[in-house]
Amino acid sequence: MNSPTSDDYVVRAIRPDEWAAVKQLRLDALRDPVAPIAFLETYEDALERPDSFYQERAARSAEQTSSARQFIAEAPDGSWAGTVTVLLEEAGTEDWGGNPVERRQGHVVGVFVRPEHRGNGLIKALFDTGVSWAWERGAERVRLFVHADNARAQGAYRKVGFAPSGLVVSFVKDEAENELEFVLQR
Repeated sequence: MNSPTSDDYVVRAIRPDEWAAVKQLRLDALRDPVAPIAFLETYEDALERPDSFYQERAARSAEQTSSARQFIAEAPDGSWAGTVTVLLEEAGTEDWGGNPVERRQGHVVGVFVRPEHRGNGLIKALFDTGVSWAWERGAERVRLFVHADNARAQGAYRKVGFAPSGLVVSFVKDEAENELEFVLQR
């Protein structure tokens, strides 16, 4: 059997009733070898969260909301192969780090593709869907932050069209480490 290509997946927004799958995918992402520098949450912290946390998270980032959307890639067998979440940041507000947001923009978080589904263009399909959603809502650009030591992720983000903006911020979990802002302009 041939390995699946990105065309073999269905990329779609999650539904609120899929919270258990959202939780499982998050837990699996937090077990990835680069999770300590890729995510701000630990596996142990995520595991301790009550189901209500995941139910609320799924409801907030499912199809009906306007300020956040979580997309998943569903493999031909129905399993979830990857995810990306896009948050909308409004001009005149402050971002998660207390910095002013100068324009309406998308902010990509929670990127994860299961190892067995990497290298086939799936990350591009996920990003294309997430970025399109942000453009449809008037975003002028889409950004994300990536740890300075996460070369694999930086390579993937470059392949889908993002480029470093020059903004460097301290890594929330260790101020001696840095994260780089990558941006895709409209």
